[in-house]
Amino acid sequence: MRLFSFARALLAAALLAQAGPLASTARAADMVASRGLAGERSYAEPFRPVRGDPASAAGTVRIKDITAVRGVRPNQLVGYGLIVGLQGSGDSMRNSPFTEQSLQSMLDRMGVNIRSQSARGKNVAAVTVTAELPPFIGTGQRIDVTVASLGDASSLMGGTLVMTPLYGADGEIYAVAQGSVAVSGFTSEGDGEKLTQGVPTSGRIANGALVEREVPGSFNDDGKLAYELMNPDFKTAIRMVDVINEYAVKRWGIAVAQEEDLRTVHLHRPQKVSATRFLAELGDLRVAPDQPARVVIDERTGTVVIGKDVQISTVALTHGNLTVRVTEMPSVSQPAPLSDGQTVVTSETLIEVQQDGGNFAFVGGADLETVVRGLNRIGLKPTGIIAILQAIKTSGALQAELVVQ
Repeated sequence: MRLFSFARALLAAALLAQAGPLASTARAADMVASRGLAGERSYAEPFRPVRGDPASAAGTVRIKDITAVRGVRPNQLVGYGLIVGLQGSGDSMRNSPFTEQSLQSMLDRMGVNIRSQSARGKNVAAVTVTAELPPFIGTGQRIDVTVASLGDASSLMGGTLVMTPLYGADGEIYAVAQGSVAVSGFTSEGDGEKLTQGVPTSGRIANGALVEREVPGSFNDDGKLAYELMNPDFKTAIRMVDVINEYAVKRWGIAVAQEEDLRTVHLHRPQKVSATRFLAELGDLRVAPDQPARVVIDERTGTVVIGKDVQISTVALTHGNLTVRVTEMPSVSQPAPLSDGQTVVTSETLIEVQQDGGNFAFVGGADLETVVRGLNRIGLKPTGIIAILQAIKTSGALQAELVVQ
């Protein structure tokens, strides 16, 4: 036992000498525990991600939250089917002939022939059925589906989707959908008015499709994997590589990550580690993503989103509002009694023009708070801020990318 302790102490001292004068005794002990007396790593022991301490994770995110593994993606499925059991809110056969044809074909397959007479009910609706096939899903599992009306049906509430095959892009059947449709909207109408809330012509069937075919592929065949950034950035990619390699050298004794461009980071999986375990460990590592200076404007809703690194060079600006209001006031002109005149409806037009004096202000700053405070000082509405930001960008004072949607 003394010989074992002495050998362990010698190995710790040697590792301290390799690590340099700033290495601590605890650091050497960790290195001894990770390498062992024979200098080999045990891959079955629990892993401790680098920078995984929540106390030191301010401003950082997990790698798996900002990336996607290349090749691991869902597949789109689509199908055409019929929803039955509607309470008179389905397709009218005259305006939707494809619904009648589909109904006749379905009944033919069931041994019912109605081709000699036309269907007149409105309890059936033709719909498209869409779904996403998640990666690595197995045969017999269930997925959600979405249905949307193709004809002139007013509502799908209370309907049931009849068995519908779902096809992939290759034309093969991957799932079969069937079930009751859940609709969030509703419609109600009377003789003189119709009220609609939400979208009653589309709905969802939870676990409505049964997977019949798996997407071929094996995750562990190739030792080469790749992360793809959801928001590509050179600095974020470099930071990811540094964090991954720092952890990999301690964990497996080799660097495993290499950046390709601003989007892709290649990974070289160690031979003794499965791809699932490899990505699980790397996915929990934390990295500080770099955020580009960007201003996003949605002119339809008046939404303005300003990134934290946006800067505006000092500029002087003023903004005035011009309001033109046109009012039509109809009036009735009655003829004099016992005259041959006729009653005439005339219209009087009133035009009002109002121009508000613009506030003159200096705007500029090195951080987001200063920029927002300067824009608020003028007292603008969102539409006014949009016009101001576009003008500042044109003048060259906006040091950021301007995205207009």
